[in-house]
Amino acid sequence: MLRAIAAVKKDSKDYVIRVSDSPAGIPRTAWNSLLQSQGDATPFMRHEYLDALHASGSATPESGWTPAFIGLWRGDELHGACALYLKDHSYGEYVFDWAWANAYEQHGLAYYPKALVAVPFTPVPGPRLLARSDAARDALVQGLLSWCRRQPLSSLHLLFLSEQDAAACDRAGLMARHTVQFHWLNAAPGSGRPYADFDEFLASLAQDKRKKIRQERRKVAEAGVEFRVLAGAQITPADWDFFYRCYARTYREHGNAPYLTRDFFRRVAHDMPGEWVLFVATREGRPIACSLVAVDGQAAYGRYWGALERVDCLHFDTCYYQPIEWCIAQGLARFEGGAQGEHKMARALMPVRTTSAHWLAHPAFSDAVERFLEREDKGIGQYLEHLALRSPFRRQDDGEPGAT
Repeated sequence: MLRAIAAVKKDSKDYVIRVSDSPAGIPRTAWNSLLQSQGDATPFMRHEYLDALHASGSATPESGWTPAFIGLWRGDELHGACALYLKDHSYGEYVFDWAWANAYEQHGLAYYPKALVAVPFTPVPGPRLLARSDAARDALVQGLLSWCRRQPLSSLHLLFLSEQDAAACDRAGLMARHTVQFHWLNAAPGSGRPYADFDEFLASLAQDKRKKIRQERRKVAEAGVEFRVLAGAQITPADWDFFYRCYARTYREHGNAPYLTRDFFRRVAHDMPGEWVLFVATREGRPIACSLVAVDGQAAYGRYWGALERVDCLHFDTCYYQPIEWCIAQGLARFEGGAQGEHKMARALMPVRTTSAHWLAHPAFSDAVERFLEREDKGIGQYLEHLALRSPFRRQDDGEPGAT
């Protein structure tokens, strides 16, 4: 269902905000056209991806994700859009606000429902406020705030924002919060050019890191493990079934039900076949583990992993070294390893600051959170300075012999 809820005026342009209770309420072509115009689009904001989350039962009101997709219209033209969800919990977000929810509860206030602009279960930075211009993006933020103020909502949260989105939220007075992820860049230190091969990448690392990676890969090879790389249409339904067994087992081993259904992966395999690469580890001809990576023309995004048999160091090879080697061969600029995990630095995934934006309706709590974020941001800055001292790369002047 699509309904108009507000008019927004920005720079003499009259916009109308309309809200849909499913991704299908905004035309796929118009949504994807906006996304591609952002310049830093990822596969996870594609209409097909978001619709698969909804249609498969993965992100629905029953699972605590009530869609309220926002469209910014001028006549029949879509000038802005975002994926908004009403949440009655904070699972599947990766920017943690449990302490805020607990503080509300301790004061007899309801933190849920809250509004969230994000891709469910997907901590990948990128555009969240799709817009034709900065003026449209500002109008979209104002429309979001206006809508949230009229609802019984405690707060609005926009996660893993692009620089343009963060700037628009800052102009609107939202509070910024920073976290840290770890990304690998295909850029040889000192030259900035892409690595020629995996050996050249290893040669760029300090001796202890280089030795450790070689030892880990050797253990996997000596255990009789080989790898198959399947891209796009090469991934058969049987391969997807095997992947899902691994994926679901990993979640259950950690005491959780998997967020995503098998039907979700069936849908994205059909509607977005070119955006997936599957790394399958085999032993004696049988598959034993795999990792799934999403790709676009510039980057690869590590998403899910699972194993049916335990092999020492298999996780590192399947989830990091195989995708990095593939990225080098394909000429991709970076590999994003997902949320958290400073252990990834030993594999040359380096710290990157990510940004979210937040609005709280309660003035006193808003002030308290703002003070908290100021302190937290200082801590993030110190953390990044600490990480910078632990670079895994060789110093250019260390004269280290045998860097091959």
